[in-house]
Amino acid sequence: MIEVITPPTLVIPQLIVGLGNPEPKYDQTRHNIGFAAIDAISRNWHIAVTENRKFQGQFGEGLALGSKKIRILKPLTYMNRSGESIQAVTSWYKLPPESVLVIYDDMDLPLGKIRLRLSGSAGGHNGMKSTISHLNSQNFPRLRIGIGKPKNLPNNDDGDTVSHVLGKFSPQEAKLIDPILAFVVECVELTLKQGVEKAMNRCNSWNGVL
Repeated sequence: MIEVITPPTLVIPQLIVGLGNPEPKYDQTRHNIGFAAIDAISRNWHIAVTENRKFQGQFGEGLALGSKKIRILKPLTYMNRSGESIQAVTSWYKLPPESVLVIYDDMDLPLGKIRLRLSGSAGGHNGMKSTISHLNSQNFPRLRIGIGKPKNLPNNDDGDTVSHVLGKFSPQEAKLIDPILAFVVECVELTLKQGVEKAMNRCNSWNGVL
């Protein structure tokens, strides 16, 4: 008997989510780089995001790369309740968890490094804890953007961590954000063209802008 090997299913995102906190005081902070990524995607794909109360977020839908139907979301529920907004969209459109690509900050990666994965744990990130809880699954792709650890701080305790992630990028770091976000957009486009698994090869081998 000949064994038939089924080719792996391509994971192609249908909803792109960037995590962050609402309110102007959080604009351009490290913790909000997921929001900045959605803003960059919105500009590149000419898909406007507007407040949608049903979804508790800023939401937009349109065509990416000229032909692919896509939805983009910035939850306005605050970081630790991000999953409520994401679940509202996935329930409404009947989207499976694996079709949701979540973009967020990662302090364990140096600034400029990108990591794309098919699944995984929350890794201590409150926005991801909420997302995993509300999707009832860890099996959804995620793209982590490095923001680096706090420097020159004696203990790296919780207070240092909070002030770091909620702080704004230094002028020197801020110069790097546009090229980083441009590469994030490129990575997301690759996931739509080739699937997440193939896109990982390119995105995870990037040497960054430093």
